[in-house]
Amino acid sequence: MPSPMTAPAPHTLLEAASAEVVLSGRSLVKSYGSSPALRGVSVELRRGEILAVTGPSGSGKSTLLLCLAGVLRPDSGEVTFAGRRIDTDSETARSSLRRDEFGVLFQFGQLIAEMTAAENVALPLLLAGERRRPAQAAAREWLARFGVEQLADQRPSEMSGGQSQRVAVARALVTEPAVLFADEPTGALDTVAGEAVMTELTRVARDAGTAVLLVTHDARVASYGDREIVVRDGRVS
Repeated sequence: MPSPMTAPAPHTLLEAASAEVVLSGRSLVKSYGSSPALRGVSVELRRGEILAVTGPSGSGKSTLLLCLAGVLRPDSGEVTFAGRRIDTDSETARSSLRRDEFGVLFQFGQLIAEMTAAENVALPLLLAGERRRPAQAAAREWLARFGVEQLADQRPSEMSGGQSQRVAVARALVTEPAVLFADEPTGALDTVAGEAVMTELTRVARDAGTAVLLVTHDARVASYGDREIVVRDGRVS
């Protein structure tokens, strides 16, 4: 495990520059009523890149993530995934995209309390049409990647915060998504648990070539990114 201020070595600038753009937002504007959240933000995410999005609370960084992930529609601007515009798609189409191509990880993991760890991780595969037995086998393999295979038959109430978040990361990556959206993934964890989660998340994402949009206010977490952008008052500064 790295020290609190040390992250795994990032890609070289040449690698980052040569990788294809997998996701982009152009001139994104989003308001909640009369309160603007995004004021013309543009961003690109390349295949295999870990992009840290930082900024103070209320700056618009989580809204940017939700627009890029297709959870929210921007009021204006464009979101493009793999060369195709997605912000104009129907909610059904965007839901399918999040199921098949995107992984989403939130601060508190949001595991289903009634399900075991293995059942939680298998769920995205089942929703995608995978049969139960291979889905369960894949779930246990992913739990093992994050060092929590012993928790396969336990429910979230029986896990520590760090264990629960590792299970949530495994669930977000089990479909091997093209893009992982991680919103304050260590915000509910202590420093040691947070470092462990980030170390495993970045290792597995790099191995799989998954692009990661990492929203955080924590400089230690942001240091895991290959690149960082700062959002302030709805703009990239």
